[in-house]
Amino acid sequence: MFERADAKAQPNALILYQRTSSHADSDVLEEIQLLAESAGAVVVDTITAMRRAPDPATYIGKGKLQEIQQRVKAEAVDLVILNHSVSPIQERNLERELSCRVLDRTGLILDIFAQRATSHEGKLQVELAQLQHLSTRLVRGWTHLERQKGGIGLRGPGETQLETDRRLIGHRIKNLNKRLDTVSAQRNLRRKSRAKVPVPTVSLVGYTNAGKSSLFNRITDAKVFAQDQLFATLDTTMRRIELDEFGAAILSDTVGFIRDLPHSLVQAFHSTLEEVSNAQVLLHVVDVASSYREDCITEVNKVLQEIEAADIPAIMVFNKIDLIDTDAKSKRNAKGHIDRVWLSAHSGAGVDYLLQAIAERLSLLHTRCVVDLPASNGKLRASLYERSLVKQEEIADDGSFHLELELSSADFGWLQKQSNVLAIEQM
Repeated sequence: MFERADAKAQPNALILYQRTSSHADSDVLEEIQLLAESAGAVVVDTITAMRRAPDPATYIGKGKLQEIQQRVKAEAVDLVILNHSVSPIQERNLERELSCRVLDRTGLILDIFAQRATSHEGKLQVELAQLQHLSTRLVRGWTHLERQKGGIGLRGPGETQLETDRRLIGHRIKNLNKRLDTVSAQRNLRRKSRAKVPVPTVSLVGYTNAGKSSLFNRITDAKVFAQDQLFATLDTTMRRIELDEFGAAILSDTVGFIRDLPHSLVQAFHSTLEEVSNAQVLLHVVDVASSYREDCITEVNKVLQEIEAADIPAIMVFNKIDLIDTDAKSKRNAKGHIDRVWLSAHSGAGVDYLLQAIAERLSLLHTRCVVDLPASNGKLRASLYERSLVKQEEIADDGSFHLELELSSADFGWLQKQSNVLAIEQM
């Protein structure tokens, strides 16, 4: 095994994409280049290869291996990135033959997450995913793990010194799981507290870099970090919003998804993704200017299926219409509900259509009823207005109140328990 030098802040990277058919996936190549650049690498070139089955020893064939060896020397390459998941043996053999660091797709995504995590929970989740990935890399000859010094693929659990074996890694993973269980319990307490004052949650989901955080900032006037790069957001952020014709709701911004998202990341971020699976409505944000947006939609739906959120009502939000010169608009489905909105989070065009769609969709989850209150029950009438439940009101000649309400099941239960109500009738 070669001796690694100190990792450069911006290493020269060579990308290898090996496909199994003659069909070239330009979108896959574009994505791995963006991932590498997001990690801080300088991509010097991309090499493609076609092989029906990976080589069991080095993943690539001997001819292609020799070509890469020459390019590594000629271009002073520090890092070879493979747009695939490779076995520990294949990664070790490639490093030995190329005399430089080799990183597969999973390791690259983990490194980006390690750079972007800012919250305590996010850092714990990333470290757990990294250690789970690292535990599969403990094969004989893997001695360079004793001197990890940072850089792409090497951040996270031990940037300065790592003396790892299966016992130590297992102990650390167990400790991280306990700490994450504590954080998850705290999150559940907060969720239960929100449930006592029932305010529905709307979660933004979508492929990474679709513009979720920009849209979140546009709607809430928040200052969440938003950048034209992959995985700009890792930590869930929530803000209260007021919707016309409905009332209060919670808007949640979440981590973006990506094709072949490592399962370890889905597991590590389980508590964060619970905010998605507990939402009442999902806003599936799509980069309408992307040439492979349909593939992105498919990949997001796969992750939603995995976290058991596929059955939650969703509104498709086609963002970045300013890049393709398309008008802002909305479309209704066969049931008359708005299920598609075209907008620009950058300019704000079409956001009003989205807010209308959210209000309408949340209203479907509510109960509509009429209630008659005596003139003496002005206190309850005031409470109904404070909760933004009153849609229409008529005052009879005797001073009694005839109110049309729209309220959640919890509020409806609360109303039924109130005394001095003349009548309640569901619509």
